[in-house]
Amino acid sequence: MRSRAPERAVRRLVLAGLLIALATGRAAAGDLLALDEDERRRLGAGEIVLRDVRPPGASASASGGTAVALVRAPVERVWGVLTDYPGHPRYYPRVTAAEVLESNGPEVLVRYTIQIGFFTFDFHMRKHADVARRRIDWHLAEDRANGLLRENSGYWLVEPHPQGSVVTYAVATRTLIPGFLTASSQRDSLVETIIGLRRVATGAAAQAAGR
Repeated sequence: MRSRAPERAVRRLVLAGLLIALATGRAAAGDLLALDEDERRRLGAGEIVLRDVRPPGASASASGGTAVALVRAPVERVWGVLTDYPGHPRYYPRVTAAEVLESNGPEVLVRYTIQIGFFTFDFHMRKHADVARRRIDWHLAEDRANGLLRENSGYWLVEPHPQGSVVTYAVATRTLIPGFLTASSQRDSLVETIIGLRRVATGAAAQAAGR
């Protein structure tokens, strides 16, 4: 009679792999459950919780991080603001224009214009909006001109909260400028973007439009 031990070992390995994949997916999908007690307290108090965690798939040389914050607006309204791509200049720092060049269901190609001082350049992002998960993933469109950018990827995640919504914003960027010169500005940009999103999502115009 042939031993079934090798088959059982294979099944255990497959099961272990699935469990690891599921755990990784949960961590990537939402940081709310991963917050410690102090971070949860700070979140409830309205603070923006910053972490030195880059989004999945970021290169080792990319700089970036993750911000988690409470937005006192319903999930549907926050989601509507995030998926209004031409409206992104309202809360993304230094973005002066955003134009949807291609749209195919949840997939879009957006051209952004950035202004830093007197210097202006365009870059292109491919975005995927998962309505069921309330998550938007993006990466740089490598087949398009992207100015100083060599890498840009990340995600938005919107989750329900008794006081409104919790948003997770993760981004990783690599530019022609040395990383040690841009690391602090990256963290500042995370905070500025969240503050801008709060302002837009809780503003009178957003409430009147239902988004």
